[in-house]
Amino acid sequence: MKKKVLIFMLLATFAFFFLGCTMITEDKSMSSNPATLEPQPMNKVSDIPVPSGFKSLPAQSYYFESSGVRVGVLKFQGKADADQIVNFYKEQMAMYNWNLLNVVEYGDRLLNFDRENETCVITLLIKGRTVIITVSLGPKTQNMPRKAAKPVK
Repeated sequence: MKKKVLIFMLLATFAFFFLGCTMITEDKSMSSNPATLEPQPMNKVSDIPVPSGFKSLPAQSYYFESSGVRVGVLKFQGKADADQIVNFYKEQMAMYNWNLLNVVEYGDRLLNFDRENETCVITLLIKGRTVIITVSLGPKTQNMPRKAAKPVK
């Protein structure tokens, strides 16, 4: 009887360690590996990508489109390295004909893009490993006539 219990305990211990080790996987979004991020397959705005693994925050977002004019603030939350996200947007936005105007880094990150008639500002709010991405989309301001140096009489 003791022999059967001992064999059972050895098998159970072996199974625990064997199966436990095979179930451990590395979360690539949390690793220090500077691998590139992948875009999500579907997004509300098809020409502005969102890194895979980021979840929409619909209670903090809105989007409006009418007669070809789009306005929106879309928020997403996830875990990734901020530099990886900046590189993601530099690469991915170019694929959708967005022009990078500038990147501002002040702890958080701010990326400004434009194209024909639209502007897009992507803000990264960094809270430890959690990042909140805010995508602000709107029409470009039309060029306003400049003021004359002298009043017109």
